[in-house]
This record gives sequence, structure tokens and C-alpha cells, in this order.
Amino acid sequence: MVANEGYIKFYLSWEKKAFDFKDHDFHQINLCRDKLYKLDLIEAYLDGVGYGNLSIRYHNNEFIISGSATGNYNMLSKEQYALVREFDLDKNSVRCDGLIEASSESLSHAAIYKANKSVNAVIHIHHKRMWEKYVNILPTTPQNAEFGTPEIAYEIAKLIVRDSGIIIMEGHPEGIISYGKSLIEAETILMNYYNKI
Repeated sequence: MVANEGYIKFYLSWEKKAFDFKDHDFHQINLCRDKLYKLDLIEAYLDGVGYGNLSIRYHNNEFIISGSATGNYNMLSKEQYALVREFDLDKNSVRCDGLIEASSESLSHAAIYKANKSVNAVIHIHHKRMWEKYVNILPTTPQNAEFGTPEIAYEIAKLIVRDSGIIIMEGHPEGIISYGKSLIEAETILMNYYNKI
């Protein structure tokens, strides 16, 4: 695990209020998250620091993402998701609404949504064996690009043009991102590689 894992590294403007989270979207994202949680792809380390998150596009560049430090919860409620309304990669900033702060990986998700308008869902998981098998085999961010920083966000955006649907984060040990036109597509891409392990 990387030092400071799970902590927000960007400038966060957070308005603590509920947002319009439609039941259909909530059930879809929670169903996917439940499957990933049962496979230990989203969970928490022994020290209690959670890992893994997922998001869906809301409007244009806005997206709903699981909240900060929610990896150690089995099932999430609507209150444990945040709506990222604005982000700025250059300024390393995120503005969100919700009853919880947006995930520490929000800028990585934001970079994908900004780089590819056809992407509507992003999944970020941890899996050591899968990471070791595919690092520098599948599209991989550089080792010096740390999680939760503008550098990793820019490197992820560069890899989106290859449109493989999956990215390995070398500077974020165990970290893997999948993305797709839908949550089902992002999950299917991820599970196709997972099932080869």
C-alpha cells in the first residue's frame, strides 16, 4: 500500500447537501459495487484504509462517485456517494455536493470523463496479482505518477486515446481502472481480465 493511501490530495470545495440521485442510477451502481466488494476488489486494508471506488456520468462532465473512505463498507447508501460538479486538473481542484466528500480518486475519474465523452462509467479496484500480471502489458501509467495527483490524471487522459477500456497504474501499486460506455461494459472489461488470473 502506498503511503497516504485513501487521503484526498486535491483542493476540495464541498457543499454538504443531498443531490438528485435517481433510484435507478443508485441501484445500478450499488449492484456493481456489491459484486466487486464480494471479490475483495473494493474493500479496506488491515489498517482500516479503504480502497476502490466507482462512478457514473451524471450530466456532461459531472459525475456521481462513491465517497471518500467508503471501501470498508459492505453496502452503501445514497448518502455515501458524492456528485462532482466541477473539476480543474491544472488547479488540482474538485467541487462536489453530497453528504460525504468525493473519493480521493476523483481527479482520475474526471480525467477519463473529460478525455472521452463516450465514457459513462469508471471503476477503480485493487488486485495485487492482476496488477502484477498486466503492469506494462496493458496501458500503464508511469511509476512516478502518484495516485490522487494531477500527474496521474494527465497520464490517464493520455492512455484513453488507446481506448482499451482498462488502465494499470504503475505508481499506484495494485491500482487498476476500467471504463466504458456503461457500467456493465466497464465491469465486463474488468472481469474479463480478472477471470484470466
